[in-house]
Amino acid sequence: MRLTVKYFASIREALGQGSEAVETSVPDLAALRDELVARGGAYAQALARGKAVRVALNQVMSDESAALSEGSEVAFFPPVTGG
Repeated sequence: MRLTVKYFASIREALGQGSEAVETSVPDLAALRDELVARGGAYAQALARGKAVRVALNQVMSDESAALSEGSEVAFFPPVTGG
């Protein structure tokens, strides 16, 4: 299936891009994150399991167990602090 994956803030900066089209067969957000980490390099560092990363599926904050479907939009971003 084809997905649109968007990256925000420090993740976007680390990867050098704000979005990309990804062709995958993984079933859920957790598996997608693992697949991206497996690319190595900046992906492995920015999306590593030890890092706090939030994820949205079709513009709704989601748990990583959320199922993917053709044409889904996935967004990864670090937690935001403010005050």
